[in-house]
Amino acid sequence: MTIQGEYVPSPTAWVREQVEKIEETGTTRSVSVQDREVVMLTMLGVSGKVRKVPLMRVEHDGVYAAVASKGGAPEHPAWYANVRKNPVLDLQDDDRTWTVRAREIEGAERKEWWERCVAAFPPYAEYQVNTDRLIPVLLLEPVSDSD
Repeated sequence: MTIQGEYVPSPTAWVREQVEKIEETGTTRSVSVQDREVVMLTMLGVSGKVRKVPLMRVEHDGVYAAVASKGGAPEHPAWYANVRKNPVLDLQDDDRTWTVRAREIEGAERKEWWERCVAAFPPYAEYQVNTDRLIPVLLLEPVSDSD
């Protein structure tokens, strides 16, 4: 893992509890959201403190997507600002953790990935209908040693 510093637990109880369970068991498979698999992102927050958040697992050919849905709320989730400011983060899937770089996608690439996101977690389609904002999709691409 590359993200280091003072960890500040989420003020949101279910997020905090899921992160604690993942850390206790060493695997993201120990928790789920609506019976679907999650991954965990570890990032530097806007404040400079370490933040952790479980997100729905959306993966295709070794690349993952992070969907900033916040359940279709009118505003972006807090983690989105963190990732925009500090796009290099740690991604944990099951018991494996590696470094990725987040990149927000648009246009045809977003359309293709949005279909994958909805296939992985169908409520995303309803969340998009329920908000005026375009829900951001960020690809989490592996960072090589030479990056």
